[in-house]
Amino acid sequence: MTGRADDKESPMDHADQQQGTTTRRALLRAGAMAGTTAALGTAGVLAAGTASAAPTAGNRGRGLPYPPEVTDTSHCSPEVAAILRGCFAAKSRHDAAGFMSYFSRANTCYIDASLGVAMRDWQTLNDFFTPYLPSRPADAVSYPLRIVGDARSAAVEFVDTPSFFGNELRALSTVTFDRHRKVVRWVDYWDGRSSLSPNTVAADYPTDFDDPRQNADPAVVRAAQALQAAFAAGDAAAAVALMSYDVVHEDMAAHTRIRGAAQAQRYYTRALGQLPYGPGAALVHAEGSPQGGGYEWSAAPGATPMRRGHTCLELDAAGRISRLTAVYDASLLGNAAYQSLVGLAAEAPQPANT
Repeated sequence: MTGRADDKESPMDHADQQQGTTTRRALLRAGAMAGTTAALGTAGVLAAGTASAAPTAGNRGRGLPYPPEVTDTSHCSPEVAAILRGCFAAKSRHDAAGFMSYFSRANTCYIDASLGVAMRDWQTLNDFFTPYLPSRPADAVSYPLRIVGDARSAAVEFVDTPSFFGNELRALSTVTFDRHRKVVRWVDYWDGRSSLSPNTVAADYPTDFDDPRQNADPAVVRAAQALQAAFAAGDAAAAVALMSYDVVHEDMAAHTRIRGAAQAQRYYTRALGQLPYGPGAALVHAEGSPQGGGYEWSAAPGATPMRRGHTCLELDAAGRISRLTAVYDASLLGNAAYQSLVGLAAEAPQPANT
């Protein structure tokens, strides 16, 4: 696997693809560096949001523009489902105070791992969202698709519609709570290629992701450690031995979906040497409950300049992995390397009948 490709694109194509990421990066960096309303005004947020203030206010007074059954809660506790649904409901209603009430005032860290932006205290995060959320148009909605874990820690897959940050974002994030059920660590992972928002790794990309702040059940930690050890060893059989017969493997960045242990073993045999979570990758943080959760990993050296990714795990009643979903920023890979990853899902050609 190699870094950026030499593929050619027109300046207009490049500008169009960069728009969504530029918007999100500019906004979050302004908030992280200054933490002030003035910084967001400089980034053009407040002026752009003025015209949308009236419809946004109306959005707060009505029901959510998506049904509650959109969220898969089959592998999470009712408590964490209620917490995260409430958090996203406040965000979608553009209720900054309500949204920020879910975060610990004493000990909050938010990081966008794809952009490399970190906000390391409640006040900085609050100074960003307080002017930003009310500036969003009524169709700016954010909602969870899946929650896996409990009120100690969880993985959450969610969508930000384009009106939030410029392009649609489909993230798979890790959330850690304190004993008061307040968020103390939230890290977003999303694929810039799938969002048509190519990223770069800036010189100030965080080296500290607050990884030691872990509050995961031992069952999911053991499953994550065993799986990543098998992946790092390139051992397809060992990986599949941890899985249920009907396991589903998903790769959000490579748009890959594999069903069943037999197919999974064939896929890992072909793919582990090239996957960014294969040999050379290492587990750095875990989250979740006996029903599942996930783990963050440092990327394999061959995936440079990619630094990190995230894998969600669902566990069955026997503790076996029944579904795993990986996400990482494939926009950091060249087109040839990316297409090679996508092609690994194809089964080998069969010999002709004789």
